[in-house]
Amino acid sequence: MNELVLELTDINPRDFFGQGNENIDLLKKYFPKLKIVARGSQIKAYGDQELLEEFDKRFHMLTAHVSKYNKMDENTIERVLTSNGKEDYESPEKSGETLVHGVSGKLIKAQTVNQRKLVDEAKKNDMVFAIGPAGTGKTYTGVALAVKALKEKQVKRIILTRPAVEAGENLGFLPGDLKEKLDPYMQPLYDALRDMIPSEKLVHYIENGTIQIAPMAFMRGRTLDNAFVILDEAQNTTHAQMKMFLTRMGKNAKFLITGDPGQIDLPRRAISGLKEAILILKNVDDIAIVYLDDKDIIRHKLVKKVITAYKSIEHEN
Repeated sequence: MNELVLELTDINPRDFFGQGNENIDLLKKYFPKLKIVARGSQIKAYGDQELLEEFDKRFHMLTAHVSKYNKMDENTIERVLTSNGKEDYESPEKSGETLVHGVSGKLIKAQTVNQRKLVDEAKKNDMVFAIGPAGTGKTYTGVALAVKALKEKQVKRIILTRPAVEAGENLGFLPGDLKEKLDPYMQPLYDALRDMIPSEKLVHYIENGTIQIAPMAFMRGRTLDNAFVILDEAQNTTHAQMKMFLTRMGKNAKFLITGDPGQIDLPRRAISGLKEAILILKNVDDIAIVYLDDKDIIRHKLVKKVITAYKSIEHEN
């Protein structure tokens, strides 16, 4: 039987092995034909030579990730072990750049292949669609790109908007004035900004209009220039809303449209403006469409399982 001995040199074995060796157990699940033993700072694997070579390659991809991001979880392991190859996961240095130095020194980077693709396409194109399920970092990565552009003085303002369609709720019954009604609905955008901009500065930016967060109705009639503009939850736009929004684009503007076609809250017979726009604009030069999928989910590991479970029911129906 062939043997492969791997040494963890610059990585704490506890970080790599996981609590109760849970990461090693996951490796065993993906390589069931290998005998894998972890002791001290070593991992030994026994089995067929071809499988050992593949295990060696994936091991070094995992250690490279831990060295770079100082963490490894179930989602990371799955992405690495199911990727097409080393080039799929270890992107060039430029793609792994820090987008924003956030609050308390937090380094905010694109963490997955498709998130990095989103960053790269946003550099090359003034209009980008980011399509994918919940938890794939579409909005968060987009806000990071917007904050980066503002900090580097590429734009003078950030405009964040969402269509005011409630997921089974009614804004009219919420207490308060219009701003108080809408603030909870815009909360994911505020949450992302709070990670990236100190609170006092964020308040100042919002008060002086450098950062604007508003529902789509506030976009009508405006020309959005010198701005990084994000339309979030775009699957809930109608044909008219999407066309109106896309034609607001002014000089020196970047438009990012994010959405999940699987979570449409429009009335039953209404056509999603996002779905329609993707079909209409798919072959237009200087517009990029980036698709994120289950492998890009960076929330709790259960989010991926929930989405997969719902997909199976929806396919049955």
